[in-house]
Amino acid sequence: MSCDAVAALFMLFAANGPITSQPALVRVADASAAAKPDLGANFASEPLFVGIVGRAQRLLGKVGAYRGALAKDSAGDLADYDTFKFEVKTLSDLDFKAHEELAARGTDSDLKCILRGISADLALKLADLDAAADGAAKDKVLKDLSYLLNDNVEVIKAPPAPPV
Repeated sequence: MSCDAVAALFMLFAANGPITSQPALVRVADASAAAKPDLGANFASEPLFVGIVGRAQRLLGKVGAYRGALAKDSAGDLADYDTFKFEVKTLSDLDFKAHEELAARGTDSDLKCILRGISADLALKLADLDAAADGAAKDKVLKDLSYLLNDNVEVIKAPPAPPV
């Protein structure tokens, strides 16, 4: 399955809320699969992936704080927003770097494509947040961003599915 197809499916599911159970992954059999290096079960403990999970979790907390503040004062500004934007952009860059790392390893996993999609979607959500005209619009974008950040954590922490 191409990265574009996987990314499109991921965006469809991400728009409908967080993943609540481990998704069943289907692997398309191909003759070259045996020749490709296995990602292994321990990649999630590698510094790049640990950093992505930690950043996404911290940003989830910040998004929750923003949503709480907007619930109290819908006209309120988002405190320290420039730093938040920088942190989201950094996470987006790390997701793309992880995508490139998995591609360089020769993996044919959906994770590689999902990380590329998350990287792109984070930038789109920031643009949507910048364009949001009022508290309700900001809250909607922040809610979508929270789903995306949660998915960013879950796709890395989920154990790899066995080949089908």
